Amino acid sequence: MDQSKAPVLDALAAYHESGQIPFTPPGHKQGRGADPRVRAVLGEAVFRSDVLATSGLDDRTSSHGVLEEAQALMADAVGADHAFFSTCGSSLSVKSAMLSVAGPHEKLLVGRDAHKSVVSGLILSGIRPVWVDPQWDAERHLAHPPSAEAFEEAFAEHPDARGALVTTPTPYGTCSDLAAIAEVCHRRHRPLIVDEAWGAHLPFHPDLPTWAMDAGADVCVTSVHKMGSGLEQSSVFHLQGDLVKPEVLKSREDLLGTTSPSSLVYAALDGWRRQMVEQGEALYDHALALVQKTRERISRIDGMHVHGRDDFCGPGRAADMDPLQIIIDISAWEVTGYRAADWLRDKHRINLHIADHRRISAQLTHADDSDTVEVLLTALTDLAAHAAELRIGQPVKVPPPSRLRLEQAALPRDAFFGPTEQVPWEKANGLIAAEMLTPYPPGIPAVLPGERITADVLRYLRTGVEAGMVVPDAVDTEVTSVRVLREE
Repeated sequence: MDQSKAPVLDALAAYHESGQIPFTPPGHKQGRGADPRVRAVLGEAVFRSDVLATSGLDDRTSSHGVLEEAQALMADAVGADHAFFSTCGSSLSVKSAMLSVAGPHEKLLVGRDAHKSVVSGLILSGIRPVWVDPQWDAERHLAHPPSAEAFEEAFAEHPDARGALVTTPTPYGTCSDLAAIAEVCHRRHRPLIVDEAWGAHLPFHPDLPTWAMDAGADVCVTSVHKMGSGLEQSSVFHLQGDLVKPEVLKSREDLLGTTSPSSLVYAALDGWRRQMVEQGEALYDHALALVQKTRERISRIDGMHVHGRDDFCGPGRAADMDPLQIIIDISAWEVTGYRAADWLRDKHRINLHIADHRRISAQLTHADDSDTVEVLLTALTDLAAHAAELRIGQPVKVPPPSRLRLEQAALPRDAFFGPTEQVPWEKANGLIAAEMLTPYPPGIPAVLPGERITADVLRYLRTGVEAGMVVPDAVDTEVTSVRVLREE
């Protein structure tokens, strides 16, 4: 296919050139009705290009096939059979994939380090999760994706499982052995879904971790807004093989997706694909060289340990890692990542990616350059100089994995929609959760609906909140009380 084309962008340009007058949504009518104070912040171009996808970019019957051509170009660019654009983020895409593989009360093998969007999919669908444990680094208190052996064991115990879902790379940049997991699934004629939200860039440079389609996955979900040049909420899910039918996947997306997709998001996705095909390898040559130098310079700052392959990869750990996620352990200072991240934002206007009980992280992409890196390095050097002022010890009580994993006592859907009550956190031990309790970032739930809560996990969350952890999806975000299933 002609990868120099950008059908959505071309259609948007043609729309402007033709001088069409819309008597349709959006009601701002290309910005004419928008408050000038809003236009002053957002810009005239945003409103001018915010037009309907149908009876706008395309005609009423979509006979020009603008979106279909753009999706076909995306699939061709990355070697997938099909690609589908989503303007509702990978949160929608991963739910669509799950619903294409399993139905209510059917089993799906799921890595327990899944994002909350996966749990939301379980709640909505009534799928019965079979949790597959991640690989736990007890020294660093960090989880890496589950191994192929763990999925093998789960299938042996649950041969009726309809498929498997794994998250890789993790928000920490660590990757599973996808080829081995795909082989485990395909030996049983079962599909593998990969939540590769952090890996949209992987197909475009040989020195990055292997991307899901090349490893044999059946469905791969990517968030182009995370590591690519897409606008927020832009996602693409890719499909190959015959274990998941494209018409089934599309129908599930239609069920969950919006009927008013954003042409702005579509256009940015279309342009990003063209940019990566034409320039991606050169852009990531530069990005990878820049991140290597940046890692070396951060490592020379007293008290900062930059995690690399020696820490994250090997037997019992990850199979690979994305070096563009710079994970910095600051536990030597006895300063929490929450406190450090807040200080950097306040003093230097630096916004970091992950902040946990002992780490901070900076995500570099093809968009970074020496100027942005110098700003980061200046801020981190100043943080080191003020570390003593931020020291509060290591107050977050992180239990070992054996006490971090909870019993799934009820289906997530049944617990979430069942009769509930709010109880003080001190009285929640032994009760069944009816909500997600998710430290952000990175957005991996510590407690899921249907899991039986323990004192260890409650203490972890309470000490985490007191140290600066954010738990935004809880009814009580301070976790002084918890929503639980009222057991008759």
